[in-house]
Amino acid sequence: MTMSKRDTYTPDSLLAVAVGVFNERGYDGTSMEDLSRAAGISKSSIYHHVRGKEELLNRAVGRALDGLFGILDEPEALSGREVGRLEHVTRRTAEVLMDELPYVTLLLRVRGNTRTERWAMERRREFDQRVAELLRAATAAGDLRADVDVRLATRLLFGMINSIVEWYRPDAKGSADRQQVVDAVVRLAFDGLRT
Repeated sequence: MTMSKRDTYTPDSLLAVAVGVFNERGYDGTSMEDLSRAAGISKSSIYHHVRGKEELLNRAVGRALDGLFGILDEPEALSGREVGRLEHVTRRTAEVLMDELPYVTLLLRVRGNTRTERWAMERRREFDQRVAELLRAATAAGDLRADVDVRLATRLLFGMINSIVEWYRPDAKGSADRQQVVDAVVRLAFDGLRT
């Protein structure tokens, strides 16, 4: 008995294909026909796994957000001096970004045109606010410079981390390895922020 191509797809493998197409063409610029072509299966086969394009987007950005919010629940993010907790969150955010590169790339590119995109943007803001609170607390404790506005420092920190999606290619020849990138982000950020 021969398996049809539909039988070889799982929700996760279909999601990976969809994320690749969304990142290449943009979510708004991607049709179900584009997804069908990229997956090599019929549109009806896609509908066998999901209700539609927005469900794929929801699953994709949800995966990225779960990874980021999971960091905030790690023991190192919950106890100890605020500056150490902030350094841990910064390190792990860079790691999660690289581990979930296509998913976080998509998360960073949503623009709020759909309910899912608005939800994702709100969750991103919530994550940023929680990190900003840690930065504020570390500054109040005297461990970080008080002469840099907390909101500005938070934006610059996330700007540095989020820019990784634009240039990091783990399989590219001559590309910095994951640990080099993480160490550089933490070193550059905290050498500039610490008192």
